[in-house]
Formats: sequence, structure tokens, C-alpha cells
Amino acid sequence: MDGKPSYKGLVLVAGATGKTGQWVVRRLQHYGIPVRVLVRSAEKASVFGSGVEVAVGHVQNKGEIAAAVKGCDAVISALGSSSFFGEASPQEVDRDGVIRLADEASKAGVRHFAMVSSIAVTRWYHPLNLFAGVLSMKYAAEEHVRSVFSRENRSYTIVRPGGLKDGEPLQFRLHVDEGDRIWNGWINRSDVAELLVASLWLDSAKNKTFEVINEAEEYQESLAQYYGKLSH
Repeated sequence: MDGKPSYKGLVLVAGATGKTGQWVVRRLQHYGIPVRVLVRSAEKASVFGSGVEVAVGHVQNKGEIAAAVKGCDAVISALGSSSFFGEASPQEVDRDGVIRLADEASKAGVRHFAMVSSIAVTRWYHPLNLFAGVLSMKYAAEEHVRSVFSRENRSYTIVRPGGLKDGEPLQFRLHVDEGDRIWNGWINRSDVAELLVASLWLDSAKNKTFEVINEAEEYQESLAQYYGKLSH
């Protein structure tokens, strides 16, 4: 994306072993940006090889999160629930986990917080919300991140993708919008990762919340242009 960026701060990736999180790590590595992953066990981090720092911890534990964010310049959250109940539920992960992560990141002096949310988060009646209120939980986390990271010398970027698919990045022209007006659509996880990583150094990405889906198959030199389409 516009060559190698000058960004060199250490970035913590939460939810790193999920499909989107793995793409976030790959794109950070592509740009030569130092990466630390927050994982529930060291074994889970073996997928990344020796090129990343590993912090073992749970998003339910403030102390473990605090240790993970220490010394980081930015945090990218790709956290996502996988169960209706328990510690992998939307309440525990999509809402409370992200809120704890944002709070501990703020205390540690992290300057930028980027996160994956979803289209339709403000629409409680959307079918996706039947999964244990996952959209409502994501929206509560969004609101908290905006309140904490809109303060002076901090920033946030919240990406609300459509349904997530596998595939290489930069293969589709994208459609971006604001105001939660997109009801459905698809996007490659790799492009969501690319947008999150680009938010680290693009001024046009700071303090933005937006929806994004594929528009048409068309190779893209960069995804930076899409931030320029957002309101200022």
C-alpha cells in the first residue's frame, strides 16, 4: 500500500489466531511492522513461527491484558465470539473483552486502537443479532472504544465489514459507507486486515467508523483511497 510505510511502532494483535487475525499479522509482517500477538496458549501462536512476540493471556483477565499491551504503540482487535455461552460468548468477547482491551491499552499509553466490528451493529432486529445479541455487544464495544480513544493524542479506527470470506488481498474494488446503512454483502478477510493495518499510518483513517463490502472484482494497488471517501 503506497510502498513500505514508515510506521515502526510495536502492534498488539488480539484475536490473532482467528482467520481475520492471522491476516492482520501477515499484513503487518508484509509491511515490516513489529508484531506481538495475544493468545490463550503459547501452542496457538506456533502458527506464526518465530517472527512475532507472544503474550499469553485471556481477555477476561485485566492483568494479563495489561502485560500484553505494555510497550505497544497500537492495538488491533480481531476478537470475535465463537459460542453462545461461556468465555467465548459475544458478551464475554465482543463486548467485555474488547472493552477491557481498550481500557488497558489506554492506561498503557497506546495511541491507536483499531478493531473489527460488523455491518448492522445498530440494527438490533438484524438476523445476525440472533446469535446471542452479537451485534448489540459489538456496538457497545464500539461506543466504549470511541469514548476512550477520541481523547487528545489518541485515535481509533472501527471497520464494519460484511460477511467475511477467504482470499488474497487487493483483488476487489470496495464500497465504503457510513451510518450503518448496508444490510448485507461480502468482503475478503484479507482486505479487512489491510484496512486495519493501513489505519496505523493514514491520517485519513483516524477516528473513523465505517462499513465496507466488495463492489466488483478488480485489482487494487492500494486500499488507502477508501479512507479518502469517508467524511472528514
